[in-house]
Amino acid sequence: MKIAIYPGTFDPITNGHLDVIERAAAMFDRVIVVIAINSTKTPLFTKDERLLIASSALAHLGNVTVELFSGLIIDYARTAGASTIIRGLRAVSDFEYEFQIALMNRKLEPSVTTIFLLPNEKYTYLNSSIIRELARYNQDVSEFVPAKAAEMLREKYEAGK
Repeated sequence: MKIAIYPGTFDPITNGHLDVIERAAAMFDRVIVVIAINSTKTPLFTKDERLLIASSALAHLGNVTVELFSGLIIDYARTAGASTIIRGLRAVSDFEYEFQIALMNRKLEPSVTTIFLLPNEKYTYLNSSIIRELARYNQDVSEFVPAKAAEMLREKYEAGK
């Protein structure tokens, strides 16, 4: 069984993320979306909220699961028996950082390969930070994120008023 993991903060998951995950699901027997718990970041959504949003957005994909993890992603890949780490690249500016991480992961675990997938060009300008900023200023983000994410963004920012 070919298992791939797709790690990220997913605060919140976007339609660009979904595009990459759906294509990865067609390439692998199993894809695990790993919601990373990163102590250096302060996400808008709790880990459980991010899990709920991602799980609801990916429920239509029978070979995709969503899990939480805190630690080195390469350690998670080993534990899960994953042969591949999926990373999305939106722009050239993403490449240098992702390339360094991929090389370090290969050094730590040569049996795990990182592959880069480009989202559909209509999503290349999307990232979670931009989505959160739009939602903060009461803009409709429903064309950029799954329905559950749009709903929870509205609730978060309405509660903060």
